[in-house]
Amino acid sequence: MPNTLRPTACALPIALALLTACAAPAPRGTDSTAARSAAVDDTIRLAQVERDARALVTTSGCESESSCRTAPVGWRGCGGPRAYVTYCVATTDTVALLRKLEELKRAEMLYNERTGMISTCEMRMPPNVTVQGGNCVASR
Repeated sequence: MPNTLRPTACALPIALALLTACAAPAPRGTDSTAARSAAVDDTIRLAQVERDARALVTTSGCESESSCRTAPVGWRGCGGPRAYVTYCVATTDTVALLRKLEELKRAEMLYNERTGMISTCEMRMPPNVTVQGGNCVASR
């Protein structure tokens, strides 16, 4: 079955590029070209880590909502996760997924701190989950 989370993964590089454009300027006395290059390298790495995490997600194979879970993705400048993924615990390597998501969170926290990243400060709550045709899906 197709992974319905793939379109969201495409949005990360775009979102990170936009956030990079809004990041605080490099401190005086530093090579701004090198700082921008490092920021681009960081966004590429962050996007790859998120793609790796999302590749571990399987939404199919669940017959009841009790087998579906959500996990936080990334870390915003103002704190808290950027998004959530929905997955089926019966068919997802949960340990590997959570480990990769933690790697992404730590990397984004460092990136946000280093670049002075800011964001909106609303509280993002995990979505409710339901099963549709054997797939875990987020619902609101």
